[in-house]
Amino acid sequence: MMAIAIAMPTFAQFDGSRKTRNRFNHSNVEQYYGVRLGLNVASINSSTVGLDMNSYAGLALGGVYGLQLANSTPLWLEIGAFYSEMGGKDNNYLFDKDKKEIRASQKKTTRLMYLKAPIVFKYEFDVADDFYVQPFLGGYFALGIGGKTKLYEDKHSYDSFDDYNRFDGGLRFGCGAEYQMVYAEIGFDFGIANICDDDFASARNQNFFINVGVNF
Repeated sequence: MMAIAIAMPTFAQFDGSRKTRNRFNHSNVEQYYGVRLGLNVASINSSTVGLDMNSYAGLALGGVYGLQLANSTPLWLEIGAFYSEMGGKDNNYLFDKDKKEIRASQKKTTRLMYLKAPIVFKYEFDVADDFYVQPFLGGYFALGIGGKTKLYEDKHSYDSFDDYNRFDGGLRFGCGAEYQMVYAEIGFDFGIANICDDDFASARNQNFFINVGVNF
């Protein structure tokens, strides 16, 4: 993030046309490309003990492409491709069936790594010179590519997708802001797909994210 912040003035000088361009030129439809680096604060929501997990911080890295849907309106379609780390952490409780009580607990962390493809609609407000606010709404699809679950007391680890399905999908909403070429956004991913690998249980991803980057 620090490297991007240092490089941003250089990018702005490199492409002055975007800095001063007429964003809604009737002669052609605008478009842009962008790179993003961000932080995920994810959790897994489930009614099943052992699957419900608290917040876990991870990395998000990717790129986006934006297209103005009509040359007379500030409505944009943005699609992206991200490497995204999600998951959760909690205490894993061990239940004694004979005594019918919890006999022990141990720290448990689950890391889920996805290739994520968000698709959102943005409506752009021209707030000031070269400064725009862009609320957005849409969805995402994701495919699990790796992950590890660790049980610290047992000193045991295994593939996280032994417990969860690899496919995920849901809603995405939030708000971004752009100044010249510099872009930042906050948002929330609300998982709709059941990622639990058990037919008799359910679990869904939830994720608060902050991304920064540049648009070209």
